[in-house]
Amino acid sequence: MSISAIVSLGGLLVLLLGLVFYERGRGGARELGLVAVLIAAATAGRIAFAAIPSAQPVTAIAIVAGVALGPRAGAAVGAGAALLSNTFLGQGPWTPWQMLFWGLAGASGGLLAPALRRSRWALMLLGAIWGLVFGAGMDIWQLASFGPALTLSAFIAVHARAVPFDIVHATTNVILLGVAGLPLIGLLERSAQRVRGRWLSPEEANR
Repeated sequence: MSISAIVSLGGLLVLLLGLVFYERGRGGARELGLVAVLIAAATAGRIAFAAIPSAQPVTAIAIVAGVALGPRAGAAVGAGAALLSNTFLGQGPWTPWQMLFWGLAGASGGLLAPALRRSRWALMLLGAIWGLVFGAGMDIWQLASFGPALTLSAFIAVHARAVPFDIVHATTNVILLGVAGLPLIGLLERSAQRVRGRWLSPEEANR
């Protein structure tokens, strides 16, 4: 089996396992309403920003969802927003990979939540990192799927042309998370209190 086929099958397998994990996880049904609202908001934001190349609010919203609601919810928001927004912007072989990378962005927000809740700068840094990682990952998918070859030299040649767009993506994430990240996390956590029937600590309630 070629390297390109291994990369493609590996990415799809990770996506499938993530979807199965979310479906079987605890609390999925109870938080489904919040997740659906965030998917719709991320979709609307992506469509609204469509005129600005590579400005992708889906990344920031998925990270916020992960921090506030947990890794499973963050992954579901990222993957769901990719699928729903592409219904309007165009479905294609790129959709599963966008679902994968945005899902991983949301999951990372949940896994790093303790640090991200304490620091606006940490939240902004994660957004910047995912703006760059997302573009690099999609370039790898492009080479794996369409060639000419999945090699380091081919990746450098393709990715060099995409760096300005990745910088726009990263900058958009930094601005959105810096301005609205922590307030939105606090709002979602208060909503999660009612959905999950959990009392927030005084520190959480005052955010």
